[in-house]
Amino acid sequence: MTFFFQSSPWWIFVCLLVGAVYAFAMYQPLPRLVGSGATVGGFDKRTTYGLAALRFVVVSFLCFLLLNPLIRSLRTLTEKPKVVLAVDNSESVAAAGRPALNKALTGLQTLRQQLTDKGLDVTVRTFGDSITDADLTQIPFTRRTTDLSALLSGIRSDYEGRNLTDVVLVSDGIVNQGVSPTFGQYPFAVQTIGLGDTIPKKDIQLKGIVANRIAYLGNQFPVQAEVVSNGFQGRTATVVLRQNGKELGRQSINFGKNDTFNQLTFQATATQKGVQHYVVDVLPQPGEFSTLNNRQDVYLDVIDGKEKVLLLALAPHPDIKAIRNILERNQNYELDIRILTGTPAEATASADRPPADKTYDLIILHQIPDNGGIGNPVIQRYLAKNTPVLFVLGNQSALGPFNTSNPVIQVAAQPNQSDKVTGVFNPEFKQLNFDPAKLDILSKLPPLLTPYGDYRLQPGSEVVLWQQVGSIRTTKPLLALNVTSPRKTAVLAGEGIWAWRLEEYALTDKQEVVDELIQKVIQLISVKEDRRKLRVYPIRNEFIAGEKVIFETELYNDIYERLYDKPVRLEIKDEKGVTRSFNYTPTASNSRFEISRLPEGAYSFKATVTVNNKAEQSSGQFVVRDLQLEALNTTADHGMLRQLAQQTGGQFFTANQTDELVRKLTAQSHPARLTSTEEMNELINWRWLFFVVLTLAAIEWGLRKFYGGY
Repeated sequence: MTFFFQSSPWWIFVCLLVGAVYAFAMYQPLPRLVGSGATVGGFDKRTTYGLAALRFVVVSFLCFLLLNPLIRSLRTLTEKPKVVLAVDNSESVAAAGRPALNKALTGLQTLRQQLTDKGLDVTVRTFGDSITDADLTQIPFTRRTTDLSALLSGIRSDYEGRNLTDVVLVSDGIVNQGVSPTFGQYPFAVQTIGLGDTIPKKDIQLKGIVANRIAYLGNQFPVQAEVVSNGFQGRTATVVLRQNGKELGRQSINFGKNDTFNQLTFQATATQKGVQHYVVDVLPQPGEFSTLNNRQDVYLDVIDGKEKVLLLALAPHPDIKAIRNILERNQNYELDIRILTGTPAEATASADRPPADKTYDLIILHQIPDNGGIGNPVIQRYLAKNTPVLFVLGNQSALGPFNTSNPVIQVAAQPNQSDKVTGVFNPEFKQLNFDPAKLDILSKLPPLLTPYGDYRLQPGSEVVLWQQVGSIRTTKPLLALNVTSPRKTAVLAGEGIWAWRLEEYALTDKQEVVDELIQKVIQLISVKEDRRKLRVYPIRNEFIAGEKVIFETELYNDIYERLYDKPVRLEIKDEKGVTRSFNYTPTASNSRFEISRLPEGAYSFKATVTVNNKAEQSSGQFVVRDLQLEALNTTADHGMLRQLAQQTGGQFFTANQTDELVRKLTAQSHPARLTSTEEMNELINWRWLFFVVLTLAAIEWGLRKFYGGY
């Protein structure tokens, strides 16, 4: 430790002088009485000098502390070199047989002890866990996936700045998640020990399934199976498609003498609503290494019907085909197109009129209401139902009826006058996510034909596109919407989007920007508002077997304020009809509920709660999927382990070469790391000095009183 002064050291003499003056003033000699050897105060000379010395020390030291001296201390820590033993505890490592694995683990246990005896600090890591004192032979190899890159990256992060010299990676080299570890950069050498069998097994694998995630009730959908074989060339395999134990189809595949890959397609029909579970299975063959990779599950969400959209137009127009093409790109829409022609009376009896008993989720009105009044009787029926509407204005639009029919904009137009305008995106519009860079192409597209006049936004309306006349940006809306009114409504105040799509294709060979713009606006106004007071839903639609299924809970009162601390009952039913019941109470700090260890399958759930003596409920579906990733590939990849070791300055070893690995690690020069820490501290912060000063002052005071001082 070293002293540092924040002022001149000469002040120390001043401190000593102050202490001496104070002590002299307190204990100056007094005149002797005649015939007596004692002072007036009752102290003899030795006691007086002792008390004066104590007072001198206390006062001088207190003055010295006022100088606020600093003390620099240097602390040095010794850190032994560290080695991490990273063990791949996935299922594929144990696929080669437990006896061979136990023998290798016994060798690793010996390796660990030998490295510890040589003075190295050894830690064991597995996927997701750290082990310090556990027996390596007791590691359960039950991990369902292998991500060696994440394992090494976690070690790199946890040991950053520490004396980590080597990582011994014990694995079969099979990676089925993440990227290959050879793409990473590591500040330590990776010594690899190869486990498993590098000889391909005689096996048939169902490598993959290609199928839709959504199908519509009553429609057919394809299920394509990809089958890989090794050692079965010239043989025939049978693939079966099942649902709920019932066989839906069976096909045979022939592997030629040089064929190892084949595929086939089943055609199935969606006959039930909800999440449906299908199984594709390759029947086992004699001599197969494993049958775990012969099966895969397919989960399909069967929807009862699409969103029904009515496109009602006054007359044939290129915009109608453009809108149809945009909507047909989304398979969730079912589009009806009706053209109104002739007089109002003729239109009423026209075969092109939509059926009166059909309910639509969205109405698109192209140039309706019209100047001739042909469409007026038709639209009144739909406007009365508060069905969402998209108005497309044109030169035949009747603006008077239009103004009374929409809550978005009011247009005071000059008769028979129009403007040619382009669109400019409104950056203040935040309800939808658009790429502003892509929307710059709107300025290069042909102008739309819009009514000429004054435009006034209604309360609650938002502008998506502004009108631009030539190079002048106006404050007139070209595309606007209102989703706060009882009937969600959007208005495209111009005709000619067919030309937009053609020009975009000419410029980019794509039709993305205009289509995305119209699609998102239609989705926004047609989405059904959820007014339920209880909403219970899983955070994802699919979970992996073994992980927790997590439900989020939202509960509202009559004015849709969040409620908590109400008991919720959750019932989950699997494909076999078995129901599991749970009770929980969401709180403001935790509105989630977790369920562990649900087996593979498709589940439906129903949640109920009582609010103000009224039962509220919420329901839905989710899937727990069992991914047999570890069974898809059981051939060890020692080549990858060799490459990883070479890139990081390590070396590849087999399970029988652990002694050689010990010699390599102990022969390397890995000195302990010395870490020095310098600290600057004020002397006055040392608490024990306070008690020293207090003790000296107390001793002086006590002696003075003892000897009769005052």
